[in-house]
Amino acid sequence: MTGGQVVDEPLPLAAGGRGAADAVRFLRDCQSQALTVRWVPDSDALPFDTALLHHLPPPAPRPASPGRSDGAAVWRSRYAYGLLYHRRGPDFVTVMDRRDPSTSARFTIDQPSLLGTFLAVQEPTALDALDATRREDVSLLADERLVLVTQGWVVALPPRLRRWPVPCTSV
Repeated sequence: MTGGQVVDEPLPLAAGGRGAADAVRFLRDCQSQALTVRWVPDSDALPFDTALLHHLPPPAPRPASPGRSDGAAVWRSRYAYGLLYHRRGPDFVTVMDRRDPSTSARFTIDQPSLLGTFLAVQEPTALDALDATRREDVSLLADERLVLVTQGWVVALPPRLRRWPVPCTSV
């Protein structure tokens, strides 16, 4: 694959938990660096809504088997670079979310506790390791679909883009 990376082993998304959070962080970081990555999940059945991940590099098509549908086909059809990303400023983060084709949202996270939680969960974090305030912040971020919470683990979804997703003349 020219200009891209191939992941040799299926990414462990099916069981959720730490493995899934690490896999999502890996894909988010690849997106942040505008890297092309070819990968497959360890299962077609995932324990969370994959629409949360449509901004990340989608899984490669799996070989067709009788009776098995390609659940990632929608993901591949909806994926586009820059559907969800964040930019950082002094004491704030701006998030642009265009994953839902019918609506887009822009968030500015500047409340110190919420901002601290968003930055902390850039790395997969056990919910049990967070205090009550941070767990409440995770709940708010999850309500806005900005974090993935799976089997007691949380990880932020918006990549920090290093390459602007639109032509500079459109800004």
